[in-house]
Amino acid sequence: MNGTTLFHHDSTVIVSVCGVDAPTVVTSAEIDDRLGATYRRLRFRPGLLEGLAGITERRWWEPDVGFTDAAALAGAKALADSGVDPAGIGLLIDTSVARSHLEPSSAVAVHSALGLPTTCVNFDLGNACLGFLNGMQLAASLIDAGRIDHALIVDGEGSRHTQEITLERLARPDSTREDVLSQFATLTLGSGAAAMVLGRADDHPAGHRFRGGAIRAATEHHRLCIGDLDGMSTDAGGLLDAGVALGRALWADARDPFGWGDVDRYCAHQVSQVHTRAMCRALDIDSARVPLTFPTRGNMGPAAVPYTLAGQADSLDTGDRVLLVGVGSGLNACFAEVVW
Repeated sequence: MNGTTLFHHDSTVIVSVCGVDAPTVVTSAEIDDRLGATYRRLRFRPGLLEGLAGITERRWWEPDVGFTDAAALAGAKALADSGVDPAGIGLLIDTSVARSHLEPSSAVAVHSALGLPTTCVNFDLGNACLGFLNGMQLAASLIDAGRIDHALIVDGEGSRHTQEITLERLARPDSTREDVLSQFATLTLGSGAAAMVLGRADDHPAGHRFRGGAIRAATEHHRLCIGDLDGMSTDAGGLLDAGVALGRALWADARDPFGWGDVDRYCAHQVSQVHTRAMCRALDIDSARVPLTFPTRGNMGPAAVPYTLAGQADSLDTGDRVLLVGVGSGLNACFAEVVW
């Protein structure tokens, strides 16, 4: 059965949302230099990352900063900005794709670092680049149901190790054109962190209402992008086409019920200029209302949407409608509305 699931939230608001930058800037020109010999041997034109993807730079954490360290940094900032007592957090969800080990969960390290109460349920939620939006949906369902008063969602992503390994692999004399093309998306990744505190609307009248949204799956495309810490293999063209088609199908079902034809801002998952332009055309939305972070931050995975939203906070007016637009490998899509 093909279709889109619509979901609504009545009692949940965003109390705070923040982004945290990794400190080390790595330019696309530096990556071109490291792959110069490979590009010449395989007859690739330098400048693909900037010219095609539109990414001039991305950031790396220092080697001694782990993924959970980054997530905890963002979580501490979101808590401080919210004014919510950590003792009042009933749920912690870590939605990071990047993780150092299979167990225990990343959430337990963040829970410990932030000194959250023993009563705070904590776990990881992974769904590629869509994890943060799924975490928002789950947390809001528990808040609406009266099970918890506040939730903290965190995400810490780091691309340093994956990109260094990939650059070493592509610099080998036996690397092929197919290797470069299938691993190109790995070089678009960026490092960063984001976090959000969600709470009950009655307790936070100045909060930003999480109205709800829509989800849709196209899991027949689950082989188009497969990655781990040592690299990512992507059918870039196939992923672009399938992702845009999935977004278009979701939009067709959800646009009119939610009245999304007139939205003030679209905070979309940040992949590249090719993906952004294609999605804007598919949804027939004004690209001027789509703020971009990928040119200087790269693709920060699940952290990208909340990071982009946090960067827009100062320019949004009360009552502005913001659509969070996410498509993640697998494929899954979630569009969700926030009323500022």
